[in-house]
Amino acid sequence: MGREFIPLFDDWAEFYDETVSGNDAEYKEVFEDYDKILDVVASKSEGIVLEFGVGTGNLTEKLIALGRKVYGVEPSKIMREKTKARFMNLSLYDGDFIEFPELPEKVDSIVSTYAFHHLTDTEKDTAVKRYADLLEDGGKIVFADTAYLNEDDRKERHRLVKEHGYENLLEDLQREYYTTLEVLEEIFRQNGFLVEFQKLNTYVWLMEAVKGSKK
Repeated sequence: MGREFIPLFDDWAEFYDETVSGNDAEYKEVFEDYDKILDVVASKSEGIVLEFGVGTGNLTEKLIALGRKVYGVEPSKIMREKTKARFMNLSLYDGDFIEFPELPEKVDSIVSTYAFHHLTDTEKDTAVKRYADLLEDGGKIVFADTAYLNEDDRKERHRLVKEHGYENLLEDLQREYYTTLEVLEEIFRQNGFLVEFQKLNTYVWLMEAVKGSKK
């Protein structure tokens, strides 16, 4: 459920915003157009929003600016404290993609950026199954995260990263549960979602999944 990465998030909390700024050469391509990626996800959300992996609140800020009512879920206590300091009135819960408190009302959209890869493929399926129960027909899941087109794309990306000598990035890509669009499409389809993918940078894909037949 991604909770094995909480110590990493706790350590990263102080430096997260610096990392996503693009100043870290090793992760520059991963976070290229970071602000625009958040804008895209926020703009595609609708109504009452459930956000997973809130982190330091960068996507939250954009959602609130668009007038969305946001419920946030974040497993890292330190990250939650940082976000709560920015948005004192935000409904923010301790939880993860699968285990989180029952919300007081129905949500229209479920969003996340740079976080869904913390789940194994089996856990991703479990999570999407939960979201199918939370959303009405026409409800949306809008995620942006690193993923591969297919297994050949994974191998080539790892080869290029190794060639550049980016040892930390390669370790990250091999340690966490980055998956392929083929797997993601099947997970969404099996759980009653029609999904479309859009490439946002070298690593990150937008996943826009709509429950049922409405589009």
